[in-house]
Amino acid sequence: MVKQEAHRDQSASMEDYLEAISRLGERRKAVRVKQLSERLGVKMPSVSSALKKLSDQELVRHERYGHIKLTAEGRRLARDVIGRHEALTRFFGQALGIDGRTAEQDACRIEHVISPLSMDRLAKFVEFIEACPQGAANFPSTYGYYLEHGELPENCSHRCLNRGKRKEQKNSESVS
Repeated sequence: MVKQEAHRDQSASMEDYLEAISRLGERRKAVRVKQLSERLGVKMPSVSSALKKLSDQELVRHERYGHIKLTAEGRRLARDVIGRHEALTRFFGQALGIDGRTAEQDACRIEHVISPLSMDRLAKFVEFIEACPQGAANFPSTYGYYLEHGELPENCSHRCLNRGKRKEQKNSESVS
């Protein structure tokens, strides 16, 4: 069962820093204060202050004037924020038909306050609508089946079902 209340130890701002460090680190080996400042649209002293807080919490490693690296816990938290962001963006774009820019902006705001239960349901809903025929007369009942049983009904696309199984296998392999 997924908890209904959001309990996060980081502020929205600190989550944005973790997300930005992670995304910048995907493209470059070294992340610097100036790059983070430009990415987030904040002044360099603000970045330094945030990095001090994140460093004190052992979420980043950063020496003055040096590179910024996420710790294992920092990477875990960043992946969680990025996952929420991507699921929300997909929901707004695919399920609600919102343009990409607005979907991105809304996702960036909501990712910090949405409860784990709502996020879980939203992510499952996006997965469901990608796999099952949209507009089907039995949409509410097939979605209800998916929520109750954790698997797609027979009449849903096997293409997406197989993708979901591969994702589950990856998750179970990474836990092992």
